[in-house]
Amino acid sequence: MDRGERAKQFMAFSPLRGYYELIREKEKNVVEKKDLTSDSAEELSYKLKQIKPGMIVKIVYYCVDEYVKVVGMVSKLDFQNKSITIIKTKISFKNIVEIFGDQIRELDE
Repeated sequence: MDRGERAKQFMAFSPLRGYYELIREKEKNVVEKKDLTSDSAEELSYKLKQIKPGMIVKIVYYCVDEYVKVVGMVSKLDFQNKSITIIKTKISFKNIVEIFGDQIRELDE
């Protein structure tokens, strides 16, 4: 028996391919998007103006029934289309809830 045939014999067998991912998706808690207060919106606007491509930031945003946290380098900041791209994740300004970063100051500082 050649090595390829022998290796197939020890491969993991999964008769329910995709089943466990489906179960995890069903377990996900659906969260409705919360509206920002005017103070929170002003704070986010202030922080967005400080961001430059190449900065490392942490952003919490709403995406498909849940809040997601992404940390990474800003690769693109587009004020015309109102979006920010963290590595390869494009995030609309309207979905952002919070922004953190070492070089980002708070509004009241």
